Amino acid sequence: MNSASAPLLADATLARPLAAPSVREGVVPGAGHWPIAILGVPFDHVTLAQALARIEAMIASRRPHYVVTANVDFLVQAHRDVELRRILLDADLVLCDGTPLVWASRWLGNALPERVAGSDLAPALIRVAAEKGHRLFFLGAGPGVAAEAGAKLRAQYPALQLVGTYSPPFSHLLEMDHDEIARRIREARPDILLVSFGCPKQEKWIAMHHRSLGVPVAIGVGATLDFLAGRMKRAPGWMSRTGTEWLYRLWQEPGRLYRRYTEDLVHFLPALIRQTCRLPARDVDQPAPAQRDSALPDWSLFFAGALLTRRSLGRHAAFWQELPTRATHCLLDLSAVRHIDASGVAWLIRCRKHLAARGRQLVLHAPSAPARRALTAMKLADHFHIARDVADALQQVAAQCAHLPVQRAGATRSLAWCGEIVAANAEDVWRMTTEHILAFAANHATLVIIDLGRLRFIDSSGAALMLRLKKWVQSLHAEILFAQPQPNVRNVLRLTRIDHLLLEGAQ
Repeated sequence: MNSASAPLLADATLARPLAAPSVREGVVPGAGHWPIAILGVPFDHVTLAQALARIEAMIASRRPHYVVTANVDFLVQAHRDVELRRILLDADLVLCDGTPLVWASRWLGNALPERVAGSDLAPALIRVAAEKGHRLFFLGAGPGVAAEAGAKLRAQYPALQLVGTYSPPFSHLLEMDHDEIARRIREARPDILLVSFGCPKQEKWIAMHHRSLGVPVAIGVGATLDFLAGRMKRAPGWMSRTGTEWLYRLWQEPGRLYRRYTEDLVHFLPALIRQTCRLPARDVDQPAPAQRDSALPDWSLFFAGALLTRRSLGRHAAFWQELPTRATHCLLDLSAVRHIDASGVAWLIRCRKHLAARGRQLVLHAPSAPARRALTAMKLADHFHIARDVADALQQVAAQCAHLPVQRAGATRSLAWCGEIVAANAEDVWRMTTEHILAFAANHATLVIIDLGRLRFIDSSGAALMLRLKKWVQSLHAEILFAQPQPNVRNVLRLTRIDHLLLEGAQ
């Protein structure tokens, strides 16, 4: 390992304490059931029955989770939508809602066991909820659809605890009455929240609110409530089994779906071919993965070996399964990796997420050219900390732990937003930013500058915060300038349709 001979900074310490474990159910796969990344999205290797069992465990934990049923259109959208891609990467369970994705998984060497469509999952979950007394809430769909679906289900399952339905007036995501929706859900105290706003609106709404609602499981279900209400009919079973259900949907809604399906076909197949070409998986001999000695009190050092593939994950299953359970930060040396496949990439994504849930970080040390090509092909290079050596890894994590998301530039009227602004910290950023601006106002400042140059990512909560802040500053008879936004931030603001309101020169 290249880093084995690197100087270990034994006196280095990190300011961030270890958070109480928040183990996400089923993140660490069993041998032979490794996830697979298709166009950078990690799919769980589960059947419908196994998905139901995972959701049962989520309900029992009483912690908030969100589940995604992703089809080809999700992947195509996520390829150009930074926020949706992050949502899919961070989901607690990603299910394969599309026969073409099952076919793609076989092509990529780790066949998913079956399609787990939202339109199959929701009825099965409702049946289990009626049997076990779980409380449900239906949110979204057209006027009256959720209530109509609820009435039909109560007739079918008299014991069903459907504790609320609500179809809010249609509006764009940032224009919705979020407080009213959240109030209704909190008062109902459901165990399962089914959200039918369509992709990506439903996924972004869930990501914005699922932590604060107190609901153990939230799932975006698309048109499923229309199916349950009888407003739309599902394709015959043989079409679902043969992967031609999309033809039936196209026949039902040609005006809405023709362009979508055409764009999906044009973008998905070439992207899948590129992934296949850039991630060739072939067996090679040693070196094998191993743990390295570390003099660092808060770190574990690992050497990935020559292969990071489904076969190598299975061959060294104990090693790979144990790594994400560490109570330390993990530095994984990828310098010798000669072959990495879709399962290896998916494992890196899940390992990072599992460690982050425990307040720890995964840092990739000196990725080889094949490893870098794989991460770049799947648009994941900026999702990981990548370090030149041990000292660089320590510096990156220490900086992330130590820096506040809002920093004042000396005695000037400028602030800098750093790191990420997402649902989890948006209110803290609002509080810190408004405190600084009030201090500027006391000095009669009429222009406030927010430097976004060190802001790596925002989600829709961060975008809403920017819009809210602009209106608030104007109420103080001042102006605000958001300067030097990075590409990821521009992407989110453009797709939320507020870039022209916040950024100078935005089209």
